[in-house]
Amino acid sequence: MGVLSVQGDVAEHAAALERCGAAVTLVRRERELDDVEALVLPGGESTAMHRLLRAFDLMGPLRERVAGGMPVLGSCAGLILLADRLEDRAAGQETVGGIDMTVRRNAFGRQVDSFECALDVTGVDGGPVHAVFIRAPQVVSVGPGVEVLARLPGAAAGATDRGEPGAGEQDDRIVAVRQGPLVATAFHPELSGDDRVHRAFVRAVATRAAAPAPHDGR
Repeated sequence: MGVLSVQGDVAEHAAALERCGAAVTLVRRERELDDVEALVLPGGESTAMHRLLRAFDLMGPLRERVAGGMPVLGSCAGLILLADRLEDRAAGQETVGGIDMTVRRNAFGRQVDSFECALDVTGVDGGPVHAVFIRAPQVVSVGPGVEVLARLPGAAAGATDRGEPGAGEQDDRIVAVRQGPLVATAFHPELSGDDRVHRAFVRAVATRAAAPAPHDGR
């Protein structure tokens, strides 16, 4: 299991994956990307990640692996990288793509507007997840092939004193999605101390790897 290691919450994701029993490879070069069966795109700063992916010559190879069906979990900036479309793209900013969604960066405000809340996430057992939102993006719209895994229920969901989610915005904003082997969250599961999102991803990767190869009928 790889963790993209050019910028962001690398150590936190690696620790969570290891607690879930996964062997972790830090990915900075194409040869390291070639060695992993799945990848985590961590939270961080999406424009910095884009520049560093270009600097490390990883953008093209990463796009190829995603298009080829590699499972990926993206959190916060990772969600932005997996979006096919950005509403407020910075000058020259590109994404890896793969999920048919439109994303708005920093949709919930600046760092001081960060917040935490309890969030029901489809596919994660054991009750609501403690979700940490820091300068979080929002999924504005999704295509027909995208499954919505979580929606933010608004201030009534129990935001802590770190802030209230999106004052003046409507409830039920999309904050987690899945399309095929790609999963993306607007929140930071690596910062909550709750490994269930990572555990569900590790389990899905293992199930996919154990599935029999498609038969070509010959």
